[in-house]
Amino acid sequence: MPRTARLVFLVCITLSLLTTAASFAAEPINIGSRLELLVDDTLIDSRSEDARFELHHPTPREVVFTYDKPWEGSGCGYQSIFKDGDKYRMYYKAWHLNVQEKKFGPANSNFTCYAESDDGIHWKRPDLGLFSFPPGSGNKDNNIVIGKAHRDWMKSAKPDPVHPAVFKDENPACPPDAKYKAILRSRGPHGLLALKSPDGIHWSLMSDKPVITKGAFDSENLAFWDPATKQYRAYWRYFTKGTTNEKNWKPSGLRDIRTATSDDFIHWSEPQDLKYGDAPPEQLYTNQIKPYYRAPHILVGFPTRYVERGWSKSMEQLPEYKHRKMRSSISNRYGMAITEGLFMTSRDGVNFKRWPEAFLRPGIERKDTWNYGHQYIAWQLVETRSDIEGAPDELSLYATEGYWTGEGSKLRRYTMRIDGFVSLNAPLKGGEITTKPITFTGKELKLNFSTSAAGGITVELQTPAGKPIEGFTAADCIELFGDTIARPVSWKKGNDVSSLAGKPVRLKIKLKDADLYSFKFE
Repeated sequence: MPRTARLVFLVCITLSLLTTAASFAAEPINIGSRLELLVDDTLIDSRSEDARFELHHPTPREVVFTYDKPWEGSGCGYQSIFKDGDKYRMYYKAWHLNVQEKKFGPANSNFTCYAESDDGIHWKRPDLGLFSFPPGSGNKDNNIVIGKAHRDWMKSAKPDPVHPAVFKDENPACPPDAKYKAILRSRGPHGLLALKSPDGIHWSLMSDKPVITKGAFDSENLAFWDPATKQYRAYWRYFTKGTTNEKNWKPSGLRDIRTATSDDFIHWSEPQDLKYGDAPPEQLYTNQIKPYYRAPHILVGFPTRYVERGWSKSMEQLPEYKHRKMRSSISNRYGMAITEGLFMTSRDGVNFKRWPEAFLRPGIERKDTWNYGHQYIAWQLVETRSDIEGAPDELSLYATEGYWTGEGSKLRRYTMRIDGFVSLNAPLKGGEITTKPITFTGKELKLNFSTSAAGGITVELQTPAGKPIEGFTAADCIELFGDTIARPVSWKKGNDVSSLAGKPVRLKIKLKDADLYSFKFE
């Protein structure tokens, strides 16, 4: 072998050995007994070419809500939906887009409204008796929960009820009068207002001025308690260029997302702009970020991608062409922009893995679709019963239809399997992954997976150096097959792995015609 070739060979071998040694010497990742979603490569050391991440998509179901009351309209959206005990709650903006040739006509709708459900599917509007509609009529038989009358809260500000985000505070130290919290945009002074409520119905301000001011805020801005970091976290809209304040509105660059943290919901840290790794630059309209309820150390987000496609033959053939052209008489983008839902995750709240492919496409062309405002995904996921007898619960998420196009917009429900956002997938010929060294607590390892009738999954437990552990080798593993949310892995000696708890191990997982969504030691 020529001398140059030998040198190159030796360098490659040395680098490989150093990399391997560094990997073996790395501090193991302590996952305890928490659920780990297979949404990124944080825990993965290596995977074969045939083992790949696959983004899954929700299944469209029924329209669960039509915003057709006089105080609602075609611009309703920005829903906050969450389970509260045995009840599902929904808060949404009530707003009508009165589109006329070259202008918006007058509209009386400018409220935050409230609805509730026993199953997440059938919703009702309670008569709250808080605000008159029409204003000044004295008729309070409606579900308006925040209205223009709340501008009396502070004489120097202009609360904007059509930019709400509401959540139930999970902070164990939360006082009873602030059990529910909300973020509401202020039109002046510029910024975000902090609200509190003891019951989710009667609201008051937590501060007489905006608590966050560095941003654009012309979207759904939100905040929540983060149980992993034990602090509040907010996400809101900003533009990467231009000026967006109360006196000068000249946005430029990209629509994007900014975050900050707080210990008390009033005083917030300096904002940080989100980072997306190697994902391409995108116009992101909403963010819809929250800790995943089964794995709260992982934040999941469903931002809206905003795309201006320009006028073309395809654009002209999309649904409701005449109305699209009328919207464009006001602003060209109102007719040619299209929106859809994306998916992203983070483990630190700032750095996100964002999938460039659509999570929720506009779907088959039909009335009320393929327009600006379509597929705005509601904030927060809820667990609902499956309508397939004997099947486990599933996740429900909701998205807007009919934005702009009629007298009232709609809300459609979508479903997917629990933990089913992304999987590690391999074809029938097989693929495998090996994790980084981890430590765990618990007695058994459970997988959320799906295989074909011919497919399967085996798991081998290894030392940090990659040596199979006696009794937990691939040859000892009893192949798993089926389609289940949680099934323990068994070896010839059983499924008890407690003898390895607290010790660093690797998982070598082999898949064939299978999807692995999550795993957990418990």
